[in-house]
Amino acid sequence: MIDNASLLIGIAFSGASLVLALLIGWLNARTETYLIHGALGIGLIVMALTALGLRNGSYALANQLVPFSVMLAGFAFILSGSRLFNGRSPLQALWVAMAAIPLTALPLILGLSGTGTIMLNLGAAVFMLLCGWEYWRSRAELRMAMLANATLYSLVSASFLACAVVLLVQREWVIDGPPDNLAEDINSILSLVGLTGIGAITLTMHHARAARRHHLEANTDALTGVLNRRALFQRFGEDDPATGLAVIMFDLDYFKQINDSQGHAQGDLVLQQFADVLRQELRHSDVIARLGGEEFCAILPGRDRDAARSLAERVRQAFARLQLPIDGKGQVATVSAGMATGGVQETFSSVLSRADAALYKAKEAGRNRVHVAPFRLVA
Repeated sequence: MIDNASLLIGIAFSGASLVLALLIGWLNARTETYLIHGALGIGLIVMALTALGLRNGSYALANQLVPFSVMLAGFAFILSGSRLFNGRSPLQALWVAMAAIPLTALPLILGLSGTGTIMLNLGAAVFMLLCGWEYWRSRAELRMAMLANATLYSLVSASFLACAVVLLVQREWVIDGPPDNLAEDINSILSLVGLTGIGAITLTMHHARAARRHHLEANTDALTGVLNRRALFQRFGEDDPATGLAVIMFDLDYFKQINDSQGHAQGDLVLQQFADVLRQELRHSDVIARLGGEEFCAILPGRDRDAARSLAERVRQAFARLQLPIDGKGQVATVSAGMATGGVQETFSSVLSRADAALYKAKEAGRNRVHVAPFRLVA
């Protein structure tokens, strides 16, 4: 069997490699602060474990107080990194650390080395359990990876708890050397395996998030958050069948006057507010895209002609109710719409062209209205 000190050194080397990987990840994505928190946390634990592994059996106060405190601070950074990874405040980690470190240090200072070791294990168990909870509650995203991390954290937490329980059962309030029992061996092995596994999974999730974010940025209009023109035509090819598909083209009326009289910042705000109206009125399954400038497109799968026209009218009326000024003369922003539904064997490009032609008709007829393209049957 490998002795406990050797296992501690093994964990330290594994942790050092993980720190390097997290630092490299953070240097390539400085906004991902959870990476630097994780690196700091594991780095502190590596320092503490190295000190514990090289103490040559000495159990003097300094060989306990400093490494134990540093280790708990490391666990706190790991917890704050876990919370930041899931978009939550890292302050919880600070409050737990402010309780765990004094509760561990005080018994050590009073000469109760066993009690201090118990408190260290309990503190570590709480930190690991809270980390596991963070990933469990976020399991809707990257489900398998989140569940794997939650499981590993929970197992490591249980191993620290077992170490504390053994000392409690044996009433080891004062000890003159590192605990040597089965729970400690299991804890060392689980910590080594868990540290490596958690680090690998976390880095995998980081890369998966980055890839998804890049894909989203490439396909999303930066101003309004809806799909861009490129993404729309990737989803609906020009020759794709459009039978039963409703397409609505929207164009903001007199938009140039908003930019000219109030500036482009106000124009951008109007575009964002119109996109918000579309999101509020359309279903989750509907597709919204900004084709450029003040022109938007809505694709409504499974909606018939009357339902699509009713939707276009609701959007038009909801936008008009915002009473967004065009200039200082009391005129407010409105929108015109052209709608078409796909006929038998009609392609997407064909129904889109007919919706665009209907939009032109709405503009010609005086704006702030919905024009519906006539039915078209393609043999």
